[in-house]
Amino acid sequence: GSSGKMLAQIVNGAPYDVFMSADQAKPEKLEHDGLAVKGTRFTYALGTLALWTADSGSSAEAILRNDQYQHIAIANPRLAPYGVAAEQVLEHLDLTGSSQPRRVMGENITQTWQFIASGNAEIGFVALSQVMKDGSITSGNAWIIPPEYYQPVKQDAVLLKRAVQNDAATAWLAYLQSENAAVILQRYGYGNFPVTP
Repeated sequence: GSSGKMLAQIVNGAPYDVFMSADQAKPEKLEHDGLAVKGTRFTYALGTLALWTADSGSSAEAILRNDQYQHIAIANPRLAPYGVAAEQVLEHLDLTGSSQPRRVMGENITQTWQFIASGNAEIGFVALSQVMKDGSITSGNAWIIPPEYYQPVKQDAVLLKRAVQNDAATAWLAYLQSENAAVILQRYGYGNFPVTP
């Protein structure tokens, strides 16, 4: 996925100061490998999963529950945390078997959204942040998946070693942990998050 590509760039010397990942594992790896400043890693957001259809006249939830689809898009669970969450939702709803032959796998959550937006899949699991702006769904119809249906998609940020003396990078990370940032993140589809290093 995209976080994995960014991680590879950082490992290969890309000049980034802060890494904001779609998961926890990659920032933790950078910290473990000595490429990030220990003690600066924290969860900046909880990714919220949504089932989305580009057709605003349809209910994404009804399409899924009533088995009215030929293709369902999910991010590859081996590459993307949202794919893992999507599989957990399908299992929770006892739809793993019936959905399996109709799945269209995206390499990442962006490609998954593109499958749905282009009509290659009638419905699919996306990050709510892809279809929400200022607290409203931007297009189509989305069912915001109840958080008890899947493990939280915790997204971590970390200060990279090269930026240890960079005041702007440090200030950015401090801002991400503020109430102001939390309000903005929520308006754009992210869940509440614990502010703990």
